[in-house]
Amino acid sequence: MLRPEEAQRPFTVTELANEIRRELRPLVAVLLKGEVSGMKRGAKGHYSFTIKDGQSLLEGFLFADDARRVTTLPEDGQEFIFRGRVDFWPQYGRVRFVVDQIEFDDVGKLRARLEELKRRLEAEGAFEPGRKRHLPFLPRAVALITSPTGAVIHDLQETIWERYPNMEVVVYPVQVQGANAPASVALALRRCNLESLADVVVVARGGGSFEELYAFNTEPVARAILNSMIPVVTALGHTSDRTVADMVADAECRTPTEAGARVVPKKSELLAQLHERARRLDRETGVRVAREVERMVIRRQRLAQVLPSLVRMRVERLARCRAELARLSPIQQIARREEALRDRTRRLSAAAEGTLARGRDALARRRAAERLERTLVERFGAATRALEHRGQRLLALSPDSVLARGYSITQDAETGEVLRSSSRTTIDRRLRIRLATGRLGARVEQVEP
Repeated sequence: MLRPEEAQRPFTVTELANEIRRELRPLVAVLLKGEVSGMKRGAKGHYSFTIKDGQSLLEGFLFADDARRVTTLPEDGQEFIFRGRVDFWPQYGRVRFVVDQIEFDDVGKLRARLEELKRRLEAEGAFEPGRKRHLPFLPRAVALITSPTGAVIHDLQETIWERYPNMEVVVYPVQVQGANAPASVALALRRCNLESLADVVVVARGGGSFEELYAFNTEPVARAILNSMIPVVTALGHTSDRTVADMVADAECRTPTEAGARVVPKKSELLAQLHERARRLDRETGVRVAREVERMVIRRQRLAQVLPSLVRMRVERLARCRAELARLSPIQQIARREEALRDRTRRLSAAAEGTLARGRDALARRRAAERLERTLVERFGAATRALEHRGQRLLALSPDSVLARGYSITQDAETGEVLRSSSRTTIDRRLRIRLATGRLGARVEQVEP
């Protein structure tokens, strides 16, 4: 039989659930330490997992918006300190710890993981200075990988445009803190390389604690920098701890302002250098032109002095050549041979007359005369034939006969040298060509061996 206090109206399930939630309402800012297991990501980006210690366990839940803000996502077996609220979900009949912030319980373990990553990268030679690329002297564009809000992007753009007002800047907005930051930065680096809009890329954020900078101590970001074909400059804020991203980058800066000054020169200084070099070039060009003009004047004076004597020497040599040609002419040689033959004929006639005068009788004289006449005729005929034969040979060997057969005599127009080989002349050399009838002036256009 029910007692009076037990005769009260029973709760509905919903009423009791609401009562439980009211009782749990004070537990809205609880710090909970425990080990993570069973980490799962839902279709909408929410995460569910179990938080446990040696004796108890509690269901944990992380909404997608909070997951994007946390420094790192927990993994099974890791121990964290969670901040959140205890809530009862009546639709499932479960008590869950809804997490909104996650911190490492043992930073020492995190640093140990970081040191292990550094050792692997160092063994691969990722930190070697010889691997790192030189930054371009004057890039056509600068890529910025950073948060789209805050002072960092403003400082970078202001520094770059102050130094080089019309420099193109391409911004790749990323998350620089939270669990999704490593993937966001790595994806932006790959996209920057794929689009190839810039010649140098700056990866920047505004500094922070070791945990806040942890995204830049992860392997995905380090690999993305190592695989980049574009030189990478890091500017990860004021901190004494170098991140892995700093160590593998091609250049490392402490502030966004320093990075902006590192990637672009001052346009005003470049213009000043160009103007100074232009002035020096004009000055040196003027000096060289004046020097060449002076040399030309000296050469013309020397030529004016040498030319008359050179012409006189050429004329004298030409006269000697003509005299030699005249001496060797077949006509002159035939004339000399005919004169010698006539002289011999006169001497033979004189000798014959003396012989006849000394004869004793007319018959002897007549016979002697006949013999002499025959001898003279024979000798004269033989001499005539020999002379004709030699004359024919001389005519055959005469330059005029050779020219008459279609040949020509080619001489250098300046030296008078008879050319017997193409190696004795050069391109644009003036020539004088003698034909059977007339002469030609020519210029060498091609020389073949």
